[in-house]
Amino acid sequence: MSYFHNHTHTHNKDHSRRNLLISIILNSAITLVQIIGGLISGSLALLSDALHNFSDVVSLVISYLASILANKKASITKTFGYKRAEIMAAFINASTLIIVAVLLIFEAVERFNNPKPINSSLVIWLSLIAIAGNGFSVLLLQRSAKSNMNMQSAYLHMFTDMLASIAVLVGGLLIKYYQINWIDPFLTLVIALYLVIVGYKLLKNSFKVLMLFTPESLPVQKIVSEIQNLPNVKNLHHVHIWQLNEEETHLEAHIDFHNDINLTEFNIVLQSVENVLKQKYNINHVTLQPEYGKCEEKPIITQD
Repeated sequence: MSYFHNHTHTHNKDHSRRNLLISIILNSAITLVQIIGGLISGSLALLSDALHNFSDVVSLVISYLASILANKKASITKTFGYKRAEIMAAFINASTLIIVAVLLIFEAVERFNNPKPINSSLVIWLSLIAIAGNGFSVLLLQRSAKSNMNMQSAYLHMFTDMLASIAVLVGGLLIKYYQINWIDPFLTLVIALYLVIVGYKLLKNSFKVLMLFTPESLPVQKIVSEIQNLPNVKNLHHVHIWQLNEEETHLEAHIDFHNDINLTEFNIVLQSVENVLKQKYNINHVTLQPEYGKCEEKPIITQD
């Protein structure tokens, strides 16, 4: 059963990497076409979409490399291997989303002050191509994004770029048929603000993992109480709970006993603790330091 799980997990990783590679090739082509078209048409919205698409390509490459690194084996000098590579990729990609958004805001304000003529027909056709390409990438990455922060960061880049391309299409149509030229920088601002929102959320979540913060879904006080209710357990203290990545949640703590138990008895308690933490809270790595007869104060959380 364990072999089947590992095989399935590896298959999913390979499938995700293949989809990332397809998205990289596809979006590189879209970016090149949009840059050329944006310069010819004079559309800031199209150029901003191209810039966003270029950041997507970079983010996809980062996600792809991180996915490869995450599967490298641990070593003497890297005892955790590269298991945090994908979290780092998510953090970097979220940062680029926000940086791109800020640049777009400055460009949009400049274009409001200095409007330029736009070839709306070219904008419409290029945005349709971008919508098709980005939409296909979204479908490729959608499934993997549900369970992996790195893939989620790549998916968000693709999804927001698809929305941006739709906005560019709407702008092109409004300019062509109603001569509403101010819609181009306005849509650029809307795209930028949306990028800030989704980028900040992903940046915050990946930052929490990198900083070893306790996952918000885990009720530390309740976990401690449950373990302290196990037979012969007096106190659980010096608790640390963190995520190594999205698949591994670790807990380490000192556990104080009422009696001076032997190693066999401790192993029984340890098994009970592991069962509670795994089944109820999906904590899959547990390290406990047994203690007996220590009289000093024992707070649940201790700053090391």
